[in-house]
Amino acid sequence: MAKLIRLKPFDAKKGHLVRRFTAFSTTFEEHKGWYRVSDEVAAYLATVHQEPNDEDSPWAFDVCTKDEAEKIDLAEKKKAEERARAVEPNVATARDITAIGGDLATVDLREPNRRSAASSSSGRRA
Repeated sequence: MAKLIRLKPFDAKKGHLVRRFTAFSTTFEEHKGWYRVSDEVAAYLATVHQEPNDEDSPWAFDVCTKDEAEKIDLAEKKKAEERARAVEPNVATARDITAIGGDLATVDLREPNRRSAASSSSGRRA
């Protein structure tokens, strides 16, 4: 029975740095998603780490069945939608400014030759 594999999506924080890997004369690329491979190839790729010769580095591949792959894709899609919703700005409803005050009338405007109240007392400073 064939298995599905893919390179883990790039995430520097988690240590997932490999974007392309060649094995068994096939180049696996991260952006292309899932590949169907034989059980022997899947068994080998399940042992590949992100850093060669470093047993402590994360695994490079997700190896699973078709049902498990669909669950992983669904979970990642849901997580991406939650992140997108969290980034949306909070939009306030528009206020009706006509209820606060009407248009200015010419009576409300200041006369151009009239001094302000502070400077009209004496005209000079003491």
